[in-house]
Amino acid sequence: MATQQDLQELLRLQTARKMPMKDGMAQIRALQLASLRSIKQIADAPLPDVESALKDAKAARALQNACKAHGKRMQTSPSGTTPSKRPAVGGPSSQAKRAKYAGSGSTSDGFLLGPPDLTPQQLEASLALPLDMDEERIARTAVETNRAPLVLAFAVELLRHTMPEQPPSSRLSLAQAVVSANSRSKAVNIGLEKGPSADEEGYGEGQPRIRVMGREIAVLKRSGYEWKGEEEEKDAKQQATAHEETDHGPELPASTSKLKHEDDTPSINNAMPSPAPANTWSTSSFVSLKKSTFIARATTITDSSQRPKLLKALFDAHPELRDASHNVWAYRIRPAETSISTQVRESSHDDGESGGGDCVLRTMREANVVDTLVVMTRWYGGVMLGPDRWRLMRNVVSSALSERLRVTGVEASLAGEAVWGLDLEAIRNKSKEGGRNHGAFHFAGGLVYHRPEAARSYLLRNFASASVDDGGDNANSPATKRKHTTVKAQDAEKEENLGLLLGALRLLFDSWAEALEPMELDRRAWGWYTAVRPDVSSGASGWGAKGTLKLSSILDLRRKAE
Repeated sequence: MATQQDLQELLRLQTARKMPMKDGMAQIRALQLASLRSIKQIADAPLPDVESALKDAKAARALQNACKAHGKRMQTSPSGTTPSKRPAVGGPSSQAKRAKYAGSGSTSDGFLLGPPDLTPQQLEASLALPLDMDEERIARTAVETNRAPLVLAFAVELLRHTMPEQPPSSRLSLAQAVVSANSRSKAVNIGLEKGPSADEEGYGEGQPRIRVMGREIAVLKRSGYEWKGEEEEKDAKQQATAHEETDHGPELPASTSKLKHEDDTPSINNAMPSPAPANTWSTSSFVSLKKSTFIARATTITDSSQRPKLLKALFDAHPELRDASHNVWAYRIRPAETSISTQVRESSHDDGESGGGDCVLRTMREANVVDTLVVMTRWYGGVMLGPDRWRLMRNVVSSALSERLRVTGVEASLAGEAVWGLDLEAIRNKSKEGGRNHGAFHFAGGLVYHRPEAARSYLLRNFASASVDDGGDNANSPATKRKHTTVKAQDAEKEENLGLLLGALRLLFDSWAEALEPMELDRRAWGWYTAVRPDVSSGASGWGAKGTLKLSSILDLRRKAE
């Protein structure tokens, strides 16, 4: 059975011979039908067998000679080049490179946290992608690309909304895992690959899983990786000091919170509310970004009737909360012992922060906490935060829950950790190369994951300007392909095009984010991708083929204003 590596080596050999990708793939397909699936098999096979597969004696002889020459080069220099051009495998330069990349495929800090000489903030900054949201420029731009990098771009921008707690490095890794799984599935469908995938063979067994663009992928938690965006974090004492430096703290819009009025009103539905537990609140740090400030508090609640009294006591103890823009609350209460139902009782209130209650509840469910009331407070600073607000809400709620669990002695594993997307096919190949057939062995110390640097590089080099042949509206477009004299100029144009593509995708997802839950947004993303992806030939001839994508087609998918 051909491996992914065999297929890639054959493709590289064909393209090195200046053969068009379409013709090369047709030859590989014909050879696979004759059970000639690797360079070595083709080199060792009788020439008539190769001729029979390709139906062309001249092409068969040329291909077999190229395969034999490749084998000889590999014997004299395993790196694939002559020793004079590259140091021996055991030489000092090779050892230095091994030391530099130690951790890529181990469980060391380098493996989990990226390059050891970079802090998390520096690593994330180094992975920044271009972004241009100028609608006029986007609308008149067309790019030439194949489908895989477009899937990658879709997934990266989608994850910004559906998993805002994940740092950019994780989003790139997860998006690349989606592309890899999708490409493998496509290769099987068109006959380029056979047999079960590494995931189907159990190489992802025991690992956490997440769903991105409708595809389930195995992930690895980056334990200990702490990343924060541009937000500023202060504890209560620092925030109080900052508040005292001005008369009334930062200039914020007038309070829009309705919660203070509700909880000043005596309860009429419960004439004798249950007594509230001791009013001890666990508090997160203050987190600020673009003049918006967030904080969360958590306490014990055992009956829904206790909520108004607990909130009133909280506002009495902290009068500044009454001036907040939003006081979002949510609780989860275990069923009463006398109740027939075993379902946890849940409720939440947005207080004007659309989706805020659901966000708090999701975080509580993932933490598996019950008998807990959480109040998340936000002072809106006048600048919209987009998906960053979900990440900040989640962070302060998780912090408050962590503090409460620490104080009460309850153990829980909080969700929202940064993760890597696992490369299961590489894990399987590594397992077989080492003579071990059980993928679980590698989960102990040999995991391979998709590096974010590779995903970023893939995005940057795969969106060239599309050539416009007609004299239509796009004839004078900046996207019209130009003849460049330098590679640097071409790379700059590709980066500019990527920024416009990501800008179009951000405008698309932003338009739907308020109307759709994250799960529904994820479900629809694949349909949007299929609606705009470049047209290519079906079957093996379209594998890796490029087509034209007009970015205006992405803008057309935005939610229409009501």
